[in-house]
Amino acid sequence: MNVVDKFLSGYSSDVRCQVEKLILTNKLDEYLKARYSESHGVSSDADLREYLLAIKNKHLKKSPPISKVTFDGKIHVIKNALGTHSYVNRVQGNKIKSKNEIRISAVFKQAPADFLNMIVVHELAHVKEKEHNKSFYRLCQHMLPDYHQLEFDFRLYLIAQSMKRKDVVSST
Repeated sequence: MNVVDKFLSGYSSDVRCQVEKLILTNKLDEYLKARYSESHGVSSDADLREYLLAIKNKHLKKSPPISKVTFDGKIHVIKNALGTHSYVNRVQGNKIKSKNEIRISAVFKQAPADFLNMIVVHELAHVKEKEHNKSFYRLCQHMLPDYHQLEFDFRLYLIAQSMKRKDVVSST
């Protein structure tokens, strides 16, 4: 499986061919840099928590609280996900305590600001909608109108990053 198929397997062959053309003409990086040059200042778990809670307070004020927000270097982008949301119920005495935890892949520490925003919106949407269904994606678009374009472009970003790593590996 080539790198384009790995990240764009659910997309049409026409879209995959267009992306392959961008790669062959060395224009993928140019496209991404033109659209996503702004970096973010979110580098620590505390910064990420503050960033996420600002978005939550703007769009999901009445949703349950988030107990933990962290960058996670163990999340493998290809095999797992880009982030995870977990909802844990624990019995303490005669009460049930529930906790929402959000973990964001450490790849987002270096990614452009728009991509961090996209994954935070995605994980926050899971607080209200557990499944990837129409309601989930409507909520993502409510919080971030260009959500689908950002998700696609982030896949392009992952392709570009993957190809750079292969170049480093093959040149050593």
